[in-house]
Amino acid sequence: MTAPLTPPHQPPNDPDQPPPPPPLGPDGDPITAAEVVQGVVVILLSAVAGTLLGVLWLNLAPRVLLISDGKGVYLRNSEGEQAIGADGTFVLLALAFGAAAALAVFLLRRRGGIPLVLGLALGGGLGSLVAWGIGTHFGPTDDVVAHAKAVGPNVIFEAPLELNLGAVAMLAWPLAAMIVHLALTAAFGPRDPEPEPWDRPKAYTQGPGSY
Repeated sequence: MTAPLTPPHQPPNDPDQPPPPPPLGPDGDPITAAEVVQGVVVILLSAVAGTLLGVLWLNLAPRVLLISDGKGVYLRNSEGEQAIGADGTFVLLALAFGAAAALAVFLLRRRGGIPLVLGLALGGGLGSLVAWGIGTHFGPTDDVVAHAKAVGPNVIFEAPLELNLGAVAMLAWPLAAMIVHLALTAAFGPRDPEPEPWDRPKAYTQGPGSY
């Protein structure tokens, strides 16, 4: 008596068996390579748009003013709200960029899809990082002590541009993009076709004694 050629509970390999189906989107449709490419394009364009956000933040954010007496560096106005204003400016700009990105994606492709949503989310985070890097790099130097020595005592100079609420600021763009895109898709996106009504079943009239 010989052992079976295939392990128990495991069907033999069939070379003619079709490959497994591709991953499906939220509507049950397969995710195509074109949709993946579109998601990657959204990420790249969002990163490019992040440079514009960084330039706007650099020019529109209120600045924290410092002054030195030769021994230490102090706030020019200890009760000022410029630091909070810098965070608020970044968040407002990021929200606007996220909404604009979602609107542009929806107008170009009215159907949703996982690649586009991921592209908006990842692109928004990448664009925010690019904007933060541009603002901090091209803004006032972060070496406050050297800056104070360079300008001299009793001379007002600007503090480096910073984000005190970094996590909130980084999430503003992707959250706005996903929420606006979801709202636009739900309100103006294509609708699924209505199912055809079933035929009304006929009444059963044949009794046990009728032929």
